[in-house]
Amino acid sequence: MAGINAKTVKELREKTGCGMMDCKKALKEADGNIEDAIDILRKSGIAKAQKKSGRTANEGMVATKIGDNSGAIVELLCETDFVAKNEKFKAYANEILDKIEALDTDGDVTEKINEIEKENLVSMIAKIGENMQIRRAVRWNGNCATYIHGGGRIGVMIDFDGDSAPATDICMHIAAFNPQYICSKDIPENIIEKEKEIHKAQLTGKPENIIDKIIMGKLGKWYKEVCLYDQPWVRDDKISTAKANPNTKVKRFVRWQVGEEI
Repeated sequence: MAGINAKTVKELREKTGCGMMDCKKALKEADGNIEDAIDILRKSGIAKAQKKSGRTANEGMVATKIGDNSGAIVELLCETDFVAKNEKFKAYANEILDKIEALDTDGDVTEKINEIEKENLVSMIAKIGENMQIRRAVRWNGNCATYIHGGGRIGVMIDFDGDSAPATDICMHIAAFNPQYICSKDIPENIIEKEKEIHKAQLTGKPENIIDKIIMGKLGKWYKEVCLYDQPWVRDDKISTAKANPNTKVKRFVRWQVGEEI
């Protein structure tokens, strides 16, 4: 047992790529013998996890949790849809959510939760047999609501003020219509100007006195495509989302789809 020290653990980590706690456990079981510890890690499958971590992972699930005046959302990836439906995989996603929700922060926590889960992730890769990645994670302070679609293929979280009754429906609307902004005021000016330039180029030959009116009309239609408040409401497409929910103000939202480009 005397051979188990920081230097020995470091040497085993370098040889296997395994986590510190797994190395310590294997060395303890092997009574400090590095070669025997390597065999133990190989037999347990942990030593293979490092190799698997380089494989492509674009399946998985988005999971959410609502806490006491807080909300958490995480995208956990794996290699196959089969594993994404595995109960151990789902349970691990929920364990991650518990740790995210417990953090005392507001915003993107991807880097922080990856650091916290570094050792556990290696162990899970060994158990599951596929590469796994915590791709992104967010925790917000506030009055939050969530919606999961397609068994975790799409996940939505909003932070809102006001009436909570339509909050889940608003999340469902976001999942279905994929808005890019809450309202037109949130669109950066350079994006609007670029859109105007595109429309103006399409109006070559039109009289100058009507071009501005046509462009404003086209912008109005575009707002209905990209702005949550301007989109036709999911439960009644004859009115906008804003008119359908006048007492609920969405402050921010995320809509994640498994494997999408970020």
